[in-house]
Amino acid sequence: MTALYIDADACPVREEALRVALRHGVAMYLVSNGGIRPVDHPLVHMVYVDQGADAADRWIADRTGPGDVVVTDDTVLAARCLEGGAQVIKNNGEPLTTANIGQVLALRDLAADLRAADPFRQGGGKPFGKPDRARFSDRLDRALTSARKSAP
Repeated sequence: MTALYIDADACPVREEALRVALRHGVAMYLVSNGGIRPVDHPLVHMVYVDQGADAADRWIADRTGPGDVVVTDDTVLAARCLEGGAQVIKNNGEPLTTANIGQVLALRDLAADLRAADPFRQGGGKPFGKPDRARFSDRLDRALTSARKSAP
């Protein structure tokens, strides 16, 4: 049975994910360390984990497998979920796959090295807007459709 797992602590698209999950009728797990507003719906499961480092990531990775979809921007978590057979998409709708996760992890490490070499380097991405939310919703819809077809 297909399920949707959201790495929810810093996820800007929880509402969009909720709409898509309910439209598909799949269980949704919002996994966090706390501090997010609960959702009262029988398909939505609020999972609160310990405050420890990577507790939410471990909870998600230990439970996902073929037929599941994970939403996260954490590339290490994404790699673990992909190894287990789940589909993964980032908050911006970009799919992470077994074909591209190695490159994504390498770029993550390179960016960390560059930041460490220049402590005055200011990071800053573009604002997250309506087109980003629409792209995410569309890609999540596609991922859930695909996952439901491949679920064991």
